[in-house]
Amino acid sequence: MKPRTARICLAGAAAALATGLVLTARAGLPGLPGIGTLPLPGGADLGPHPYTVTAVFRDVTSLYPQSAVKVNDVPVGRVQEITVDRDDWHARVTLRINGEVRLPEDAYATLEQSSLLGEKYIELSGPGGLTPRPDLDIRQAADTREAATGRLADGDTIPVARTNRNAEVEEVFGALSMLLNGGGIGQLNTISRELGQALDGNQDTARSALRQVSVLAKNLDAHKGDITRALDHLNTLSATVSARDQKVGAVLTRLSPGLKVLKEQRGGLVTMLKALDTLSATAVTTLDRTQADLVADLRALAPTLQRLADAGQSLPDALQVLVTYPFTDEVLTGVKGDYLNVYLRSTAPPGTTILPAHDTAATPGTVPLPSVPAQGGGTP
Repeated sequence: MKPRTARICLAGAAAALATGLVLTARAGLPGLPGIGTLPLPGGADLGPHPYTVTAVFRDVTSLYPQSAVKVNDVPVGRVQEITVDRDDWHARVTLRINGEVRLPEDAYATLEQSSLLGEKYIELSGPGGLTPRPDLDIRQAADTREAATGRLADGDTIPVARTNRNAEVEEVFGALSMLLNGGGIGQLNTISRELGQALDGNQDTARSALRQVSVLAKNLDAHKGDITRALDHLNTLSATVSARDQKVGAVLTRLSPGLKVLKEQRGGLVTMLKALDTLSATAVTTLDRTQADLVADLRALAPTLQRLADAGQSLPDALQVLVTYPFTDEVLTGVKGDYLNVYLRSTAPPGTTILPAHDTAATPGTVPLPSVPAQGGGTP
């Protein structure tokens, strides 16, 4: 056989073999598994007791069976099967994971890419990321999470709420084209040139601005807890205001007439404020001019106030006696019954005429009054 004929036969055989492999991979022959089911060389070691977990994605662009499953970039399993849920049209990815690797029950699944044009794989992580300590391997790091959460068991499902995927290269370039004025990627040169001209001679200012931005970012990161709490409180306030929107609307509606009145009386309010300003200036001037006299009056009043303070409780006690004069509270101790025996002695002033005693001899049953001489030269 001639060499050229041999080469043609080998090429035809290779083409036929490739065609058969493609057909087998797409449809599969009875009794012969598809090429997509064959394990890839160098894959993760599943161990003797692997377990199965299902992750639900909205889409799994360019992900194929036998793709790697990693935790912190360490292969721990592979993709076993990819199906489509007919109810919500979400992709259900079945994962086979090494039985010695235990993940938290609230683990997340993300569709990652090893490089710009590299293979796709599934990255598993905890809510805060499974970043191991330098002295722990990935299995020990996963075991340290067991105290805080349960384990991801065989047959569990990671819902679509805890799955995500990275942006595709096409999506990045599409967004970049939208950013650059409707897809003008050729304008990158112009943008770069203009940016260079803008920074030419302003390197120190640009570095200072970048340092300030870095300090601002660090301060924001240090106070992210306070910012989060402020946003939560603002959310609570917004919810409270939203629940009382009718009352707020009623208040604003009733406030409108008052604002209208204020608008109508704006001139009077301005005049009043000007008058208050003039009064304030006059009062300040008066106080400045009479400051010495006012201080002297206050100092002169200080002894009187000191004496009142020294009187203490005596002053209110004296005021109580003043309102009951001449009968003080001690009078009540002399009352033994319903009547009070009072002996009254009076002295007539000089020049007072005292009438003589009434003659009661003719009137039986009467007692004559004694004749009291007037003191101080009075006439009896």
